[in-house]
Amino acid sequence: MRGAAETSFHNTAGRLRAGRKDTAQGKTGGRVQVVCRKFISFAVTSGPMRPCTTKTHGTMEKYKIGIIGAGHIAIKMANTLNAMQDAEAYGIAARDIAKAEAFAAAHNVAKAYGSYEALADDPDVDLIYIATPHSLHYAHARMCLERGKAVLCEKAFTANAAEAAELIRLSEQRGVFLAEAIWTRYMPFSRTIAEIVGSGAIGTPNMLTAHLGYPVGTVPRILRPELGGGALLDLGVYTLNFASMCFGADIARIDSACTMSDTGVDLQDSITLRYNDGRMAILQATALCANDRHGAISGDRGYIVVDNINNPLHATLYAPDHTAVRTYDAPAQITGFEYQVQACIDAIRDGRVEPPCMPHAESLRIMRIMDGLRREWGVVFPNDDFRG
Repeated sequence: MRGAAETSFHNTAGRLRAGRKDTAQGKTGGRVQVVCRKFISFAVTSGPMRPCTTKTHGTMEKYKIGIIGAGHIAIKMANTLNAMQDAEAYGIAARDIAKAEAFAAAHNVAKAYGSYEALADDPDVDLIYIATPHSLHYAHARMCLERGKAVLCEKAFTANAAEAAELIRLSEQRGVFLAEAIWTRYMPFSRTIAEIVGSGAIGTPNMLTAHLGYPVGTVPRILRPELGGGALLDLGVYTLNFASMCFGADIARIDSACTMSDTGVDLQDSITLRYNDGRMAILQATALCANDRHGAISGDRGYIVVDNINNPLHATLYAPDHTAVRTYDAPAQITGFEYQVQACIDAIRDGRVEPPCMPHAESLRIMRIMDGLRREWGVVFPNDDFRG
C-alpha cells in the first residue's frame, strides 16, 4: 500500500502540463493502493451559470450531426438524434469502415465513414459529437475545429486543463463552436434543483453531498492511464458539476483521498470542497461498486434529496423533522442527451462559440480542479506531457 500523505498548495494553474495522443497498451486488474491529499483550491471563481433554454424552430432545416467513435455512448446519441425534431443522425465515423457501416445500419444513421477525418471533411455536417476515450478528445476535437466544424465533446472535456485551454483558444480564435457534453449541465431539471436551493425552501444551504458509483473497475478504459482512466474523469466529474450547479465556484479549499489501482489510476475518490462562506460539499465517486447515486442539499429549514445526480428525475423536499413536503419530477425525456444537442444547435444559430449553461470558462475550471486532484494523488497520464 502506498503511504498516506498530506500537502497543501496555492494556485498552480500556471504549472499545468498535458498531452501525448498515443494509446499504448496498459495493465489491468490487480491490488489497490490508497493515497490521501489535501490542497488549497486553485479553481477560478466565476459568476452564476446562465441557464440554457431550448427553442422550437418549427420548419427550420434539421441540423446534421456526425458522431466520432462507434461505442456504447454513441448508440445512445444516435437513438436520441433519431427522436429529435431539430437534429438528424447524419454520420458515424470509425477507424474500421465495416464497423461504421454496421453501426449506421443498426441505428438509422444516414452515412458511414472509415476515418474521422472523412466525417469532418463532409461539408454537409453541421455539428460533430466526439465519443472517444478521454485521452483522444483533444486530438479529435482539434482536428474538427481546424476544419471549421462545430464540436460537442464528451466529458471529461479533455485529459487535462492544458488540452482544454488550447481547444478553447482555437475555438474562440477561429469563431468555431465548442462545448463539453456533460449532459447534466443542460438538463432543465438540474436548473429546477438549483432554483429550489436558491428559493429559500430549505433556508440557508450549508451542506451538500453527492455520490456516484458503478462496478466498472475492471473495464480497460477505467484502468488504463493512457486512455485517461480512473474514477475521477469518468464519474467524479459529475459530482463536481453537481456541486458547481448548486453551490457555485467560490471554493476556498479542497481535501481529498483516493484508492489507487496498480495501474496508477484512481478507483475511488472522496473529495471535500470548503467554500469561503463556510458551506461544504462532500463528494464520493467509485468505480469499484454501485452506490445510491444520490445528491442532497441541506439547509437550516430542510433539505432536498435528488434521486440520481447522473440523470436526475426526481427531487424530494424534506422538512427538518424528515417528513416529505413535496416531490418534484423532471419533464419527460428521450434519453436526456437531447438537451445538450438542442443547446448546441440554439447556440450555433445564435452565432455563439459556447453554450450559455456550460461556457468554456466553466469546463476549464472543472478540468483545473481535476488536474489538481490527480497531481496530489500521483495519477499521471501520457497526455500530461502536452505543451500545446
